[in-house]
Amino acid sequence: CLHKRVDTFCTVVDSHYIAADFKMTRVDFYFNAESKLQLACKIAAKAFRQQIRVLVFAPDEIVARTLNRLMWTTPPVGFLPHCLASDPIATRTPVLISADTAATPHNDLLLNLDRNPPPSFGRFLRLIEIVSRDDATDIQAARTRFRYYKDRGYSLAHHDLMKAGSGMRNE
Repeated sequence: CLHKRVDTFCTVVDSHYIAADFKMTRVDFYFNAESKLQLACKIAAKAFRQQIRVLVFAPDEIVARTLNRLMWTTPPVGFLPHCLASDPIATRTPVLISADTAATPHNDLLLNLDRNPPPSFGRFLRLIEIVSRDDATDIQAARTRFRYYKDRGYSLAHHDLMKAGSGMRNE
């Protein structure tokens, strides 16, 4: 249950906790990222190879368009099928970029590129937060998001990209 265990949601009925049929969102923080957008591309590519659908939450239009262009060249060999959520082929595309978390028909992976917790993130199985290495404002915003998720009982994991074996090293 939410008050004891972070893996499942619970509801209270007549003072009894009843586990629901769905799991709480797992939240992963990847910190010390050299480039948030490059890492977002790597994570999206890895998810695609694992047949996991991705929504990249990028409410800043400049960030969304920059990421869209970057995904055409990352990975350097291969192709990462992606588009903006407003594109007519969005329903058939495994990686979407959007300013609206409700704009996707799936709930696999949400990758947040905003400084705030994304709206409706709880409907996704997993949420990934990327924290830059050198941007003090981004680091402070990430700490605030971390506390926000922790205070609500979400399962949190953190991955230091500066350490060997983190799985997503800066390259």
